[in-house]
Amino acid sequence: MTGEITLRGRVLAIGGLKEKLLAAHRGGIKTVIIPEDNLRDIKEIPDNIKESLEIRPAKWIDEVLDVALAYAPEPLAADEASDSGRSVSRDDDSDGTDRINTH
Repeated sequence: MTGEITLRGRVLAIGGLKEKLLAAHRGGIKTVIIPEDNLRDIKEIPDNIKESLEIRPAKWIDEVLDVALAYAPEPLAADEASDSGRSVSRDDDSDGTDRINTH
């Protein structure tokens, strides 16, 4: 899997598809997910590579997750979701006020 998604979940086209599929083939990967917009680039891929890979095009992130995940994650219950908003204890000795970290 490689690529970029928009904030709305659309899968965008990628560059270097041929090289990425050749690397997947060499690495023993059997299933690859590519952006649907890159289907036109499949003609550049050698037939033996296309035959050895299951190429799954995706237009939306939901399609990617259906292929990539073994099972869909369970949604949090309402009480668990509210617990996730609790503050986390700090490991340092500060007084808890926010500070600017410079790098």
